[in-house]
Amino acid sequence: MALTVDIARLDALTPGELHDLLRLRIDVFVVEQNCPYPEIDGKDPEALHLRLLDDGRLAAYARIFAAGETAGEARIGRVVVAPGYRGQRLGERVMREAIAACGKLSPGAVIAISAQAHLQRFYGGLGFSVTSAEYLEDGIPHVDMIRAAERIAS
Repeated sequence: MALTVDIARLDALTPGELHDLLRLRIDVFVVEQNCPYPEIDGKDPEALHLRLLDDGRLAAYARIFAAGETAGEARIGRVVVAPGYRGQRLGERVMREAIAACGKLSPGAVIAISAQAHLQRFYGGLGFSVTSAEYLEDGIPHVDMIRAAERIAS
């Protein structure tokens, strides 16, 4: 499978591309996880939308905010792998792409995530450390995690 990476602002997405990413997020976060919450939260226009595409089909997605847009750190959220692509380590791939994008957008900034608590080990393997006690977000246990800024050799 040869995946392509696409990173775009909301207004650069076609109506079909926007439909696909919103449908994936709603299908997984609202329907599959049985968690009715306002998925369309008004933050998408300020975000960058990272998509892993398999011959044009959306395989995985993450939403990225540069430092200064939401806080003093860069932020990754809405990380999701399409059901038909699970078990292929695309969660790791989309996160590595998102981390790299954050490094380019906000050099020297830490990266923050709000992680579902059961995924602490996964995110820990990508360099994130827990910074909060467990809390409920939309009825699902979460923890805040950060990843230190990477040092660029001079």
